[in-house]
Amino acid sequence: MLLRRTLAGLAGVTLAASTLTGVAAAQTPAAPPSHVAPQAGEGRGAEQDRPGSAAELLRAAQGHGNGNGKGPGKPGAPGGQATAIEMPASYPHQPRLRVFPPNAADATERNGTISHADLAPRLQELMAASDRVSTQVVGQSTGGRDLYLVTVTAPERPAETAQQTRWRELIKTDPARAARDGALRAGYKTPIWISANIHGNEWEGTDAAVQLIEELATATDPATTGLLAGHRLYFSLSLNPDGRTDATRATALNLDANRDMITGTTPESRSFVATAQTLQPLYAADFHGYTSVLQVEPCGPPHGQNYEYDLFIPHGYAVARAVEEDVVAAQIPGNTYYDVSTGRVVDRVTGPETEHIKIPYRDTPSGWDDYPPVFTAQYAAFHGAVTSTVELPKGRTGTTTTPENAIINTAVAKQTMDSMVAYVAAHSDEMLANQIEMFRRGVAGGPKEQLTTANVAAVPGPDEWKPLWDVADDQDPVDLPRAYVIPVGAGQRSVSDAEVLVEHLQRHGVQMSTLTKDARVAGAAYPRGSYVVDMHQPLRGLANALLDLGTDISQKVPSMYDISAWSLAYTWGATVDKVGSTTDRWPFTATPLDAAPSDGGLPPGAHGKGRQLWLTFDVAGVRDYRALNALLDAGAPVWLLDDGRAVVGPEGKAAAQAAADEHDIAFTTASKADERAVAGTEPLSDLTIAYVGNQDDLLSLTELGFDDLVPVTAAGIQAGAGTGSTGLEGADVLWVGAALNLPAGSAGRAAVQRWVDAGGAIVGRGSSAFTVASTYGLVSGTAVTGTSAGNGIVDVDTPAGSLLANHAQDSAFVYPATWFTNLGEGTKVEQTYAADPLLAGHWRPSSSGANGPASAAGQASVVSGEAASGARAVVLGTSVVFRTHPKGGLSQAAQAIFWAAG
Repeated sequence: MLLRRTLAGLAGVTLAASTLTGVAAAQTPAAPPSHVAPQAGEGRGAEQDRPGSAAELLRAAQGHGNGNGKGPGKPGAPGGQATAIEMPASYPHQPRLRVFPPNAADATERNGTISHADLAPRLQELMAASDRVSTQVVGQSTGGRDLYLVTVTAPERPAETAQQTRWRELIKTDPARAARDGALRAGYKTPIWISANIHGNEWEGTDAAVQLIEELATATDPATTGLLAGHRLYFSLSLNPDGRTDATRATALNLDANRDMITGTTPESRSFVATAQTLQPLYAADFHGYTSVLQVEPCGPPHGQNYEYDLFIPHGYAVARAVEEDVVAAQIPGNTYYDVSTGRVVDRVTGPETEHIKIPYRDTPSGWDDYPPVFTAQYAAFHGAVTSTVELPKGRTGTTTTPENAIINTAVAKQTMDSMVAYVAAHSDEMLANQIEMFRRGVAGGPKEQLTTANVAAVPGPDEWKPLWDVADDQDPVDLPRAYVIPVGAGQRSVSDAEVLVEHLQRHGVQMSTLTKDARVAGAAYPRGSYVVDMHQPLRGLANALLDLGTDISQKVPSMYDISAWSLAYTWGATVDKVGSTTDRWPFTATPLDAAPSDGGLPPGAHGKGRQLWLTFDVAGVRDYRALNALLDAGAPVWLLDDGRAVVGPEGKAAAQAAADEHDIAFTTASKADERAVAGTEPLSDLTIAYVGNQDDLLSLTELGFDDLVPVTAAGIQAGAGTGSTGLEGADVLWVGAALNLPAGSAGRAAVQRWVDAGGAIVGRGSSAFTVASTYGLVSGTAVTGTSAGNGIVDVDTPAGSLLANHAQDSAFVYPATWFTNLGEGTKVEQTYAADPLLAGHWRPSSSGANGPASAAGQASVVSGEAASGARAVVLGTSVVFRTHPKGGLSQAAQAIFWAAG
């Protein structure tokens, strides 16, 4: 590494606890000015009460869309929302906004920043005063607060707006033609997007954006007039208004939305994804805090291998340098500076070495990378933008920044925005050409050329970044396929997981098709109806980032900021095949896919067979388990067969029809052999699950359809042991996702032991679950946890006869991995890490050489046990519920729960 890069990598930030405080009812807004048209569906009455249970909260979050007034898609699919945002037909677009009443406990009262409740009135005033300002609602937060997108541009007649839309679409869908279109180059209003506050307790980007909007709304100088004639400036003012109000980093689901871009559990991240697709910005900056000194990306290594980095880094670094020069020159009172010679933050400029902000590409050689597309900036880059995450300098004192520091941060953010807008306005022709070229490469489908030390010199454009590039920055090679195929039929592990994956890819804007004829490629047969991702498409980088395995980058850099592997093809439970090479001829006959077809329903003639119809369906994916739990909740008689199918008795036909409609489950008629297999046996019970863990556990169990969930703690069990109020009363299963330590000889431990001896089951993840299961006599051995930062996709083997053998999966996600050794008699291995377990990610052993992939090789990754009383336990050593992302892991958790419950 070059010496200019300091070794001060930043550690990942732990999620803040989120309150579940309700959002107050919206007030009826004042009448808009005469030239303002009301917006349908807005400003009407009170908000619904805040959901009370986790299931209700998650359902509400899934139902909060992207501003189109469209409801959720198929239940059980992450996000469940339309792909893009419906944009105005002309500008200005000035609807009447809902006005939310003040919140007496609002965190902004403590630091003097703008509250979410103040945004609508201020925007209403701006729209009344200026025909340059437009506002639309592009979704709601988990708590029901509106998410605003503000557009500032010169007014446009409908025909002009339609022309801008055609040009934007041409850039993406026919970039070669767009590159030749002189009228486009001369007339396209290049978009710049500024967003803020996705971490709710990072406030001041919002305030700076409002200040900039207010300036642009009324300024009459030629520079502003020219800027707005040639550009659209978009502002997402508060991406997490619940957190802004409650002073929490996380959303009201207690998830970090800035780790959720490719998973889409939160409505906040889904709104961002839809906005990124729709705006197709030339430049996008997302404002955060706090790093003691202003920090502006681009990032240090490793760089995501699917980015067209030669089109990204030249202007990305030049923007950061322009911000640096302007912020230093502004000498904002109270601001701090970065000493590039020592890596220290200083409070004043003392010479050339301190005339700096922090730029990770230059100053952080490890620990602040742009590798995973789970963050706002790294995700938006796949939609054609040069991007930056901006970290403001002055941190919190207690739960908020002080009013004094908020003023400093706002001034720094405002100057940063001014500098970014000025740079992009001055270089928009070159940046637009680069955006067009990015899409052209995707559509043309040629081999991807990675940016490395061998070709850095040939990259056109600003070149101040070039001397800083070294071998650690080199992008790893990518072998692009001709297509990804998600097969249907016997070659598909889970029909429901496959359909969810298809819907999810489309939600990200990935173009898909279905086979209209059977096909055979390289010896593999793909039936008609199989889903195909043609890798000659504008978003090929995003498609490959979502589906490709990734790379083992453990030796590339010492540390990573966050996850290092995430492939949906390897972690979401569906079978996905990588077919051919990008230079191959197209091997399929296919038709474009608008939406995955719905195949849910009862078999033909089901309604004419009375109550004697026995039904069956495959239980392999998350949606299947949701349906199974819905059937049990409705009181239907259901059994699980040894082959992984569920059988529903005749009395459950109505519930089956409801499950088919709600969860898109295709039921078939059970055979006589199926009926005989369950004859005389007890059907499954609707399970009550006591749990200890975090939001990942709660939300994942909820996503699987378990709705009778009882939180427990060691303190609560101890306190309730004498009164029969431990939380375990009536529970069938105890899910363990965190420590549950009760002292030997305590009343609490005795109460848990009595519950286990009566048949209670223990299921969970990691060493904490193993400790609990072994404490109460259900398993024995030693749990070993890999290095804490080690994460990635691992290769796993499932032995015959395992409880996971039905619909077995070949890979799993770990962060970190846990494995089990020295197993005692009666503790059974249900799954193991392969001989060379790490497929992709960053997982190094400790300094002693232990706890790395080699230590896990061949060891048990899942174990089970059963006591003489019949009580059972399953402990999973992979990270099956991590941020709700590994959907295949969720299914394994459900498999374990139903097996343990007996």
